[in-house]
Amino acid sequence: MAFAKHRRLRLRIIPTPKTQNPTPKMKVTEHIQNAQGKSLFSFEILPPLKGQNIQSIFDSIDPLMEFDPPFIDVTYHREEYEFKELPNGLLQKKVVKKRPGTVGICAAIQNKYQVDAIPHILCGGFTKEDTENFLIDIDFLGIQNVVALRGDAIKSEIYFRPEKEGHHYASELVSQIADLNQGIYLDSELLNSHNTDFCIGVAGYPEKHMEAPSIDSDLHFLKQKIKNGAEYIITQMFFDNKKFFDFVAKCRAAGITVPIIPGLKPIATKKQLNLVPHRFSVDLPDDLIMEVVKAKDNDTVKQIGIEWCIAQSKELVSAGLPVLHYYSMGKAENIKAIAREVF
Repeated sequence: MAFAKHRRLRLRIIPTPKTQNPTPKMKVTEHIQNAQGKSLFSFEILPPLKGQNIQSIFDSIDPLMEFDPPFIDVTYHREEYEFKELPNGLLQKKVVKKRPGTVGICAAIQNKYQVDAIPHILCGGFTKEDTENFLIDIDFLGIQNVVALRGDAIKSEIYFRPEKEGHHYASELVSQIADLNQGIYLDSELLNSHNTDFCIGVAGYPEKHMEAPSIDSDLHFLKQKIKNGAEYIITQMFFDNKKFFDFVAKCRAAGITVPIIPGLKPIATKKQLNLVPHRFSVDLPDDLIMEVVKAKDNDTVKQIGIEWCIAQSKELVSAGLPVLHYYSMGKAENIKAIAREVF
């Protein structure tokens, strides 16, 4: 009897892909509530210069992850212009974008580190349509936090000038984001539109914005941003905690009740003694100035800046601040030295 030939069956086992923890989708306000009185550590990074890759970002973040930041801010840098002289003597306007990629960086951070990435959104360089499209893109990525800023004037302008169809003030930008949270898009004919769910942060200035005529007028406009939908405030850097505490007291007296997060930056070079007051319109305490002036080199200045910022940070933690936010400017070494002593 002939036996039928049996084909040997080979079972191919397809490995199940490893699942990662889901990207966190928490608002800054929720992070603060969940901290249960503990001061959290967060920081801000710059996008890499055009031509660099994402590894330069990871290299500045990796050393700081041991301090469990619940979120990382990513700044946005608007397009600048330069004029190139042509052979016929005429000038050609050329758009220069030196730090692109904010959306991609945020996606990469959330994917790699499983922490919330917070993009900064500017009035400058954006039309309202650009802003809406930007918000739609980051909503698709599951990003739930944004920081709404007017932005500075470009180098070729003395005063800030908005785009023709853009926002003049951060309060207007906040309103557009808040509208999108209600499903209100620029095209009023859209049906069954999706409601976004962005938690909106805005900037506050303990020593007032450089263009504000007074601290009271500055608080008036800050209050307007809160009224329009902002849910928390991150301050400009400061080097005297008393100025921050006075600012918070004035905010509370004005009826501003949202969380106020202090922004900190350690001095690192002698040049910053002149640069920081000029560029950011903040004062440096005399004690700090004299210590930096006496320093023999910038290595000594960096250590002075670290020690000063540690003292600031410890006092702020003792005061029960919900989050301490550090402007790292892509430099992790001094921020890590501070965090080791504070968190």
